[in-house]
Amino acid sequence: MSKPCILCCAITGSVPTKADNPAVPTTVSEQIESSHAAVEAGASIIHAHVRNGDETPSSDPEKFALLKEGLEKHCPGVIIQFSTGGRSGAGQARGGMLPLRPDMASLSVGSNNFPTRVYENPPELISWLSSEMQAHEITPEIEAFDLSHILQAIRHHKAGTLYGQLYVQFVMGVKNAMPVDREVFEFYVKIMQERAPKAEWCAAGIGAAQITVNEWAIAAGGHTRAGLEDNVRLDRNTLAPSNAALITRAAELCEKYERPVATPAQAREILGLRAAT
Repeated sequence: MSKPCILCCAITGSVPTKADNPAVPTTVSEQIESSHAAVEAGASIIHAHVRNGDETPSSDPEKFALLKEGLEKHCPGVIIQFSTGGRSGAGQARGGMLPLRPDMASLSVGSNNFPTRVYENPPELISWLSSEMQAHEITPEIEAFDLSHILQAIRHHKAGTLYGQLYVQFVMGVKNAMPVDREVFEFYVKIMQERAPKAEWCAAGIGAAQITVNEWAIAAGGHTRAGLEDNVRLDRNTLAPSNAALITRAAELCEKYERPVATPAQAREILGLRAAT
């Protein structure tokens, strides 16, 4: 299999803190440094959240602007993907950074249960976020926590309400959402192949399942995500020393399955993104 594999690094997220792992980058300068190392290890997409000074989640567009500026300077060509997730803000505040025109942004097209709360994505918010991405020419990465989200993403894309090429990420292992289940994973892949054959897909596993889902996705010809947002350990007894270490594990799996690791330029071509500025 010679198709390059796109490695996305989810560097920070909204949940893990330095108390969980001191390597979690929570300031903009730490995020830029961690991203640079992850890109050198093989990441071509940086999936980014920002934090307040006390490590709580933020949706501050100014912080996103500083991060984008730093990534463009220190990681030239890397695909910058901002999160519009619900833990860092409410309502339209979740998309307040979209006028900055990152290459991509995450988009959830349905609601589901999270460990202690409902992750709410009402239709009117989905429509607004989608329209903002259209206006600013941002390709969404659909974060699918359930089969219905995959089907909704395909429907929205066929209706022309999603900008650019369809890209769906299967998120498996969030407590109270879709567990890590091989049969379900294979069904997801089948659905994408049959109903959206021109689309690309990737997969992310949460916690200890990260490396398992990385391997499933790479072996099946998809793309994958790793990073400290989703998992802070190498194993039960060992904290991951960096985002780069988790990307390195995924890159080693690419070698195992004879998949070249996509460069940022190759990833842009595969995903139909505009050239880096």
